[in-house]
Amino acid sequence: MTRIDDTFARLKAEGKKAFVAYIMGGDPDVATSLAVMQGLPGAGVDIIELGMPFTDPMADGPTIQLAGQRALDGGMTMDKVLDMVRAFRKGDTKTPIVLMGYYNPIYARGVDRFLAEAVEAGIDGLIVVDLPPEEDSELCIPAQAAGINFIRLATPTTDDKRLPKVLQNTSGFVYYVSITGITGAAAAQAADVAPEVARIKAATDLPVIVGFGITTAENARDIAGIADGCVVGSAIVKEIGAGKPVDQVLARVADLAAGAHSA
Repeated sequence: MTRIDDTFARLKAEGKKAFVAYIMGGDPDVATSLAVMQGLPGAGVDIIELGMPFTDPMADGPTIQLAGQRALDGGMTMDKVLDMVRAFRKGDTKTPIVLMGYYNPIYARGVDRFLAEAVEAGIDGLIVVDLPPEEDSELCIPAQAAGINFIRLATPTTDDKRLPKVLQNTSGFVYYVSITGITGAAAAQAADVAPEVARIKAATDLPVIVGFGITTAENARDIAGIADGCVVGSAIVKEIGAGKPVDQVLARVADLAAGAHSA
């Protein structure tokens, strides 16, 4: 049982849906990013998704692309992302942390080294959007062996033939991408998402969390209501990108979290 498994078991026992928040590591600087991260659990976040900045983020829209660029311009590195996690863990040993990003920085570091450091730092899960199931031997299977959940994305174009392959070796939860396209590009619609979530849940016992296109508390409530929870990223990152103080960013997060938890 990982922290992710424990969190979903606790939420299920409480009759609550999960709220997952995404921030980009090091945006706009390490100190601000860490302060936001440390405040997320108190704002109602059940699982933290921490972005690893990368120069070519193919799944991300302008908001998160710019966040990654701000972080890189500020000198953010993989070492500093892991240091952020270590600093967070000094005050919080319970909240699950999922690293989200792309394979290139992990490959460049070396899979064995990266996984050893991730476990030591306190990482619970990975979402690596450009590694398909056909490449499971690269990172997915070694990550599972190290005790880290490997979380896969399913999308509106993942048909019934492809779905079993996507679910193979997936653990922690399934991340359903509610729209076709990039992050922050369109609004998620519960009526469109509900049958897709039901289809995935019929094929797996894992929780299904819906992300992309969730921007308001009402949106979060509606989407969480037809899944096991929801993810919000761009709406939070926009607040950070606008230079809002940490307390205002966390107030926005708390509003979104309350929406999801009211489902």
